[in-house]
Amino acid sequence: MVGRHSRTGFFRSPVGIVSSAAVGVALAVGGTVGAVHLAAQPASVADVAEPAATTWSPEALPSTVTPSSSAPTPSPSAGSASPTSSRASQPASRSKARTASPTPSATAQKSATPTVVSSGTCGASFYDEGQMTANGETFDPDALTAAHKTLPFDTRVRVTNPATGKSVTVRINDRGPYIDGRCLDLSRAAFADIASLSQGEVTVKYEVLK
Repeated sequence: MVGRHSRTGFFRSPVGIVSSAAVGVALAVGGTVGAVHLAAQPASVADVAEPAATTWSPEALPSTVTPSSSAPTPSPSAGSASPTSSRASQPASRSKARTASPTPSATAQKSATPTVVSSGTCGASFYDEGQMTANGETFDPDALTAAHKTLPFDTRVRVTNPATGKSVTVRINDRGPYIDGRCLDLSRAAFADIASLSQGEVTVKYEVLK
């Protein structure tokens, strides 16, 4: 009874009440501080997994780095036709060995020697008056032409003066001469090529050419 009364008396006394209040306040403050401390404490290393550290090293790069173009490479559309080469294939001669000084091959030339159809000897004279020829041309005394009684127009005739050895080839574009003993009437220029104009007439050898 005495002990029970003593405890009851203690709590009822002013000193006991103040002491009890101080203990309660301390407990309350301590609990709050502990809770704040626990909330502010960071998570442990075991709870949060840190990412592995990456160490950069120049040796880790490849030996050759090919820069890529910034511009995208256009891809051909499905409907477009693939381009074809317009260049012709090289001739076979390109594959042959080339020489520093190639020797050109000889080119065959046609024979320039005309064929003699007929020949003979007669007198030849000349004329130089301006007139119309029998084939409708205007007579030109400076052209190498001649007149003949029967040969077709544009026939080529080679006329040679045996006395001098000179020759001239004329084209028949007129008719004549109408004097006995003469078969050719040459233009002034053609006659001057084989004889002197002062002679007026010479005996010639003629060759009809084809």
